[in-house]
Amino acid sequence: MKLSLFFFVLAFFLAEAQAVETQDVWVLVEIEPHVLKVMLGNDEVEVFPRVAIGQRGADVDKARGDKKTPLGEYRIGWVNENSKFHRFLGLTYPNIDNAKRAYRDGLIGEETVRNIMRAEMEEGVPPQNTPLGGQIGIHGLGISDREIHDAFDWTSGCIALTNQEIDRLSKWIRKGTLVVIR
Repeated sequence: MKLSLFFFVLAFFLAEAQAVETQDVWVLVEIEPHVLKVMLGNDEVEVFPRVAIGQRGADVDKARGDKKTPLGEYRIGWVNENSKFHRFLGLTYPNIDNAKRAYRDGLIGEETVRNIMRAEMEEGVPPQNTPLGGQIGIHGLGISDREIHDAFDWTSGCIALTNQEIDRLSKWIRKGTLVVIR
């Protein structure tokens, strides 16, 4: 009887630890210092001190091919373990905020706004082929040059880490993990 109570308590604590590990974890990307932080609630649990962003910086207004990293709140929408960048954690860009601004500015039509809204409401991946661009994520270097990574912002709008760092980050990430880029 005591042994079954022990296993019950052990299972309870393991379930609680797993819930905390995945439920409250989110990612903060701070553009100005080029830092990515894994957060557990308000606490930093891991910091990646040098990330590369888009060649033309970051902005709330982003369009296909502008080489800017989008600012805002996104989720991890998919993971590609076999990316040319070693590993790719795809973001749910564009989101509803991006769509509203783009519609107001005449960059996209109502149907595209509806498709983006539907994807966000269903916790899916928004269309990746709009005038706003797509295929934005957090990824490794693949075979890219580490010296260039350390010295320049070189991506087409993504956030890049080294291959070893993206492997470490991946341990914290699940589909649906919040990513705040500011």
